[in-house]
Amino acid sequence: MTVLLEGRGLSYSLSGVSILQSIDVTVEAGEAVAVTGPSGSGKTTLLYLLAGMIRPSSGTVSLDGKPLDRLATPADGVATVLQGYGLVSLLTAAENVQVALRAAGADPQEAATTAVQALADLGLGGHERQLADELSGGQQQRTAVARALALRPRLLIADEPTAELDPAARALVMQRLLEVPSAGGSIVIATHDPDVAEACSRRIELTHLVRG
Repeated sequence: MTVLLEGRGLSYSLSGVSILQSIDVTVEAGEAVAVTGPSGSGKTTLLYLLAGMIRPSSGTVSLDGKPLDRLATPADGVATVLQGYGLVSLLTAAENVQVALRAAGADPQEAATTAVQALADLGLGGHERQLADELSGGQQQRTAVARALALRPRLLIADEPTAELDPAARALVMQRLLEVPSAGGSIVIATHDPDVAEACSRRIELTHLVRG
């Protein structure tokens, strides 16, 4: 299999506190990898390192065999779903998806059409014109997932993408997320949910707890 993403010897400390210690990660094309572990074990930090959002204190991250020393972007085939969702409150659900598509080079009509379909695919048909602030927490979460999937990434990195969802919505989101590895890409998902972890092809269990 082709190695898409790799982290070697990843450690991260902040203000003298060790958050991650010597973690190795290899993600191959076609894999769905769950990152699990108790709160405080560094799941979010590991995802940030793999996405190039922060630099490791030691160790390296490689994407397609090349060192990743900056933020990974849709131009690299990478999309992210982070806690907090990162939606623009004064834009509609569709506009939030369109902004990401336009930034990735889509023309206005293509972005508009793709955004509506991406939202419908996640059960948000009819909510396209609602402002992000008017959406429930679960709807905002699905909008963030729709925005990432609309980019058709080769690699999707998601932090607790089902945390606010009921079982039916969770199943739908996982169905859509798993379409990425089914098409030859990869997903890396941090989750506390055993059902989400079980749906993935492999898991990385973090056990080190941050000590203040």
